[in-house]
Amino acid sequence: MSAVGRFGRSLGSRVGRRARSAAHLLTTPLLPDDVLGTLNPMWSRRDPRARVVRVRRETADTTTLFLRPGAPFATHRPGQFIGIGLRLDGVWHWRTYSVTSRPGDELLAVTVTAVPGGRMSGLLAHGTPAGSVVALGPAAGEFVLPEPTPEKLLFVTAGSGITPVMGMLRALPRNALSGAVLVHCDRTPADVVFGPELRELASTSGLRLVERHTALHGRLTPAALADEVPDWAARETWACGPGGLLDDLGEFWSREADPDTLHVERFRPPALRGTEGTGGRITFAASGITADAAPETPVLVAGEDAGALLPNGCRMGICHTCVGKLRAGAVRDLHTGELIDAAETPDRPVRTCVTAPTGDITLDL
Repeated sequence: MSAVGRFGRSLGSRVGRRARSAAHLLTTPLLPDDVLGTLNPMWSRRDPRARVVRVRRETADTTTLFLRPGAPFATHRPGQFIGIGLRLDGVWHWRTYSVTSRPGDELLAVTVTAVPGGRMSGLLAHGTPAGSVVALGPAAGEFVLPEPTPEKLLFVTAGSGITPVMGMLRALPRNALSGAVLVHCDRTPADVVFGPELRELASTSGLRLVERHTALHGRLTPAALADEVPDWAARETWACGPGGLLDDLGEFWSREADPDTLHVERFRPPALRGTEGTGGRITFAASGITADAAPETPVLVAGEDAGALLPNGCRMGICHTCVGKLRAGAVRDLHTGELIDAAETPDRPVRTCVTAPTGDITLDL
């Protein structure tokens, strides 16, 4: 860095410290965060922001964004995801992505694969250069390794399903990787996200890497997995990838092994039962934001598309992180078909990720 660049950074740091000190004095006993966020959104602790300081292309469709949070950001656990927000046409849009950096790293890294037709993923993967500012949501998710780490580990991933597992592999000490197995599927060797790093890790740590290139060998089946890893049933397993693969693995473990030893992370909810709401306008009472939901659209998705920052976790109705009280109107559970009506059960908690409005509703979120 040039002397001018170092001076600019030093001056900016001094100005930031003085502004924080002044804001604290001027606003005590009020919270200074409101003033700091006005002076510079990067300083806000209430609405965290991060600056993209580096971009690394992993494959033709996948990019890692290296982020520097503007305020202290709570440490994640390897395998968890965070919310990333972009302001588009004046509205904040949110999606969740796995953290691929280690806890405690100087920069926070997320790896994004552009999904065909996905506006947010396309912008993050191909249109978010260094210098861009994004919003941050807290780390969440239960797809993590326990402590102590199991002695016999198996990871099964496909496509962008490698991203949460990569966070685990980077964080594990080398001796914990010795004897572990990673079976990863992608179309060709060039399509493997983190391919060079995974191959180097396998050559130096004792991790056994099995690459299955589906353009040549076809999709992975449970039988093929058992052939590649004969002691699979004796291993604690973490799997992430397309829904079809995870469904097959779940059925296989239920028949042939202890299903509690299989831990699954899904990027999309499992197939619903064909039930849908009639659609309607959603009012989020806490923020005052309103959203119009189509019949097949969950409350969570409609709210995020309207710019609401809503609590969320697994996004498939399991973890209950997204729960909010239904104050008015009715919603339908997209998994069970149950109609939940605030007139009959006032303030009943509902899971926004798997419910859709049947008419206009108000939620205490």
